[in-house]
Amino acid sequence: MIRRKPLDDDDDNSDRWLVSYADFITLLFAFFVVMYAISSVNLSKYNALTNAIDTAFSGDSAPTVPQQKKIDVKPQPEKSLIKPLPLSYLYQEKSKRERENMAKLGVDLSNKLALMIQDGKVQVMQNNRGVRIDINDSVLFNSGSADLADSAVEIINEIAVILNANQRLIQVEGHTDDTPIHTHQFYSNWELSAVRASTVVRMLNAAGVVETRLSALGYGATQPISSSDTEFGRAKNRRVSIMILYETKNELQDTLEIKPQEVKLQEITPQVP
Repeated sequence: MIRRKPLDDDDDNSDRWLVSYADFITLLFAFFVVMYAISSVNLSKYNALTNAIDTAFSGDSAPTVPQQKKIDVKPQPEKSLIKPLPLSYLYQEKSKRERENMAKLGVDLSNKLALMIQDGKVQVMQNNRGVRIDINDSVLFNSGSADLADSAVEIINEIAVILNANQRLIQVEGHTDDTPIHTHQFYSNWELSAVRASTVVRMLNAAGVVETRLSALGYGATQPISSSDTEFGRAKNRRVSIMILYETKNELQDTLEIKPQEVKLQEITPQVP
């Protein structure tokens, strides 16, 4: 009778290493997840991941998510990095007041000359130089002449009353149309415009305007304000402009004498081809 070979009663399971391997892989995965979360530098995600890992290892079923406190951020007023210099600010304020004063002066002149403005004989406007009063030559002078008409004296006196209320400089400008003139008294339009401007300056001075405030210029036909193709346009170009200038500092204070200097000429060496 053949005896059977006794069976080995070994209770050891050969696959138990898989459990340790799975735990190791799980921890390694968790480690890389934590490293990824840290590298993204997102604080809220990092806190959520930390709480999830703590909950998984501690066995809590309801993880607590930390509540973030809301911080009310009040909008701050924008601050300019470049602060205006005090002198620049004062200059801007002075210029603003000067423009307002000149605008008021222009309104006073318009009210004073309202009837003539309605008839189209006078025009008052403000530009970057000051306030300008354009008077048609037919109101002040006879055709081709620099002698004042009888009606001109009353107009000049009314304007002088307003001009005497301030001490601004006044520049009188004579203008003609493009029709050439050549007489024994006026060789060209330059002489006619200059003499007309000087005549108005003389009348303003006689009306009480200080002569140191006055100056006269003759522009001839070089600065038209209308087209010379029609008689109406040429009539508008024949005018005398009384320019009330903005206040400026004394130009003599900034005068610098330029003396002749020796100019050194560089010697030019001829190039030999």
